[in-house]
Amino acid sequence: MLKGVVALVTGGASGLGRATVERIVRQGGQVVLCDLPTSQGSQVAAGMSGNVIFAPTDVSSEKDVMNAISITKQKFGKLDVAVNCAGIGVAFKTYNFNKNLPHKLEDFTRVLMVNTVGTFNVIRLAAGLIGENQPNEDGQRGVIVNTASVAAFEGQMGQAAYSASKGAIVGMTLPIARDLASQGIRVCTIAPGLFKTPLLESLPEKVQAYLAKTVPFPQRLGKPDEYAMMVESIILNPMMNGEVVRVDGAIRMQP
Repeated sequence: MLKGVVALVTGGASGLGRATVERIVRQGGQVVLCDLPTSQGSQVAAGMSGNVIFAPTDVSSEKDVMNAISITKQKFGKLDVAVNCAGIGVAFKTYNFNKNLPHKLEDFTRVLMVNTVGTFNVIRLAAGLIGENQPNEDGQRGVIVNTASVAAFEGQMGQAAYSASKGAIVGMTLPIARDLASQGIRVCTIAPGLFKTPLLESLPEKVQAYLAKTVPFPQRLGKPDEYAMMVESIILNPMMNGEVVRVDGAIRMQP
């Protein structure tokens, strides 16, 4: 279904990003996998039969993302899809009254730099190469998919930085879709709920089981490939544009 599609996927060495890379390749596409130099990106790419190239990338770095875009053009000659999965989080309350400590400003800034600024950095630079494509019968040249979170809508205690960063991604989805509409580039955002990513898998089994029970149905953690299925659906459906889609099993996070 994605035969001939060239995609750039950030955060592609693990979790939701890796599942997206694997699904695109299974469906006949090729991928430039962007992740930190310290990630497993080169190993993941090596196991993909030449259909994946690893580009060491800090998404908040203009130089790194421009290099990844350059590699994409050199190796594959075009870019059809950009998927933003790179992200980090911290868990601190705005003020810790027991220790008389405010949330560290550098931690708040770091989360926004990676999650929000990093996402926009990839969008603005990828759009230039996607815009060089020949339009199809609808006038479409490509698709950009971002990753927010249900925390954008129901942030929990200690999630001020993470929720702010993901809320900003939700907020910029429509204006960016409008900005790029004239060039035939669609923009959507996925807001995942609780997924079985390396971060959640690092928690004790009891905690994972508890979290799974908070999901109404299906009462389990999401599988990374179910996120990737939504990415594929957005790529294939030409009317999906300017939209934020929750993929969360009907969960509404508690405080």
